[in-house]
Amino acid sequence: MADAFDVVVVGGGPVGACVAALLAGASPRQAAPLAVAILEPHRPAFPAVDAPIDLRVAAFSRASERILDAAGAWQGITAARVSPYERMCIWHESSAAGTRGALRFDAAEAGEPNLGYIIETRLVQAALLDAAVAAGVRIYPSEFLSLRTSAQCVRIATADAALSARLVIGADGARSPLRAAAGLAATVSDYGQIAIVATVATERPHEQTAWQRFLRTGTLAFLPLSDGTSSIVWSADEKLARPLLGATAEEFARALDRACDGVLGATRLASERLSFPLHGLAAERYVTERCALVGDAAHVVHPLAGQGVNLGLLDAATLAELILGACAEGEDPGALRVLRRYERWRKSETEVMRIAIDAFDRLLAHGTGPLAQIAQRGLGWVNHSSELKRFFMARALGLSGELPLAARAAQSDRSSQHR
Repeated sequence: MADAFDVVVVGGGPVGACVAALLAGASPRQAAPLAVAILEPHRPAFPAVDAPIDLRVAAFSRASERILDAAGAWQGITAARVSPYERMCIWHESSAAGTRGALRFDAAEAGEPNLGYIIETRLVQAALLDAAVAAGVRIYPSEFLSLRTSAQCVRIATADAALSARLVIGADGARSPLRAAAGLAATVSDYGQIAIVATVATERPHEQTAWQRFLRTGTLAFLPLSDGTSSIVWSADEKLARPLLGATAEEFARALDRACDGVLGATRLASERLSFPLHGLAAERYVTERCALVGDAAHVVHPLAGQGVNLGLLDAATLAELILGACAEGEDPGALRVLRRYERWRKSETEVMRIAIDAFDRLLAHGTGPLAQIAQRGLGWVNHSSELKRFFMARALGLSGELPLAARAAQSDRSSQHR
């Protein structure tokens, strides 16, 4: 006998846990909460306050902060391990960080307490899973095996459980087994780059500033961490990345100093180096009957803009909003007409972001022709246009485009003041 639910989410990462928590926290219009389950075989524990900061961190936007708050997770994210950043500096290797050719954002210019937060992914995931459980979600520590869809429900098999649901949501990453089982095709593109991630100590303090330099061989970002160190994300062409991974710590630090133009003084590796090849992904469709994809299962973009998890959380909030609204009107949450509303909304938004990010990589990081030179000089032009700066800051904060209600709510703005 299968355990029956309204919704089963395959994958309990930040995006899957978020959509589950939002769905289980019933809307005031709901007669009863939805029965929701998550398949997640590797539930993380909360890191100890004094534990080293994990290498896997992400930049969470203001919109994401609001969504996390709506999901009941924001208060569970340990403030001592959260690093708000107040400024951003973006420049091309043809200029210097302190010149008119650099683009600088300051939260004060936008009337915001900060531009976002650098937080460990495992911390956000743990807080969201706790919030989901508190809302009544059941977590199965099992891996997805197969899917069978009928007119009334979808049946999900795992190694040790059988589940049925009116809707299954795929939040199981770029290689999504659920996407394949549901017959949803995806186009994968190879950037020809490897991302190198590490924690570094710097001679000068980061001053709660995120730094990003576009190089002809890729993109280098310094993200400020709460303990005074910085997380680097160096998206380098493969022919450069492989020697960097094989270099000694001292050799790597010298290469890093040259690549960042010494913006924070001398650097020193404070961790191991992780690496992963960079691929883009776009699912041809986000939905089919009784199945929807969110996050990396639906789309993967280049990390240079730090938008991956933020796009996924917007997927989660949008899908939850539309499903709860449909249920309040007596509609079947797995019906294709309901799910297509989500697909139309989010596919258009993510496609715009994907095109823009790919253009940044092509023109700012690798471009050498006239158009690329115009784009590279354009960083300085944006810096001297208040209207353009407001536009790009709204994008950085995640507050532009068509937003779900959870991203527009103001309740978490009060909590952000003490971060």
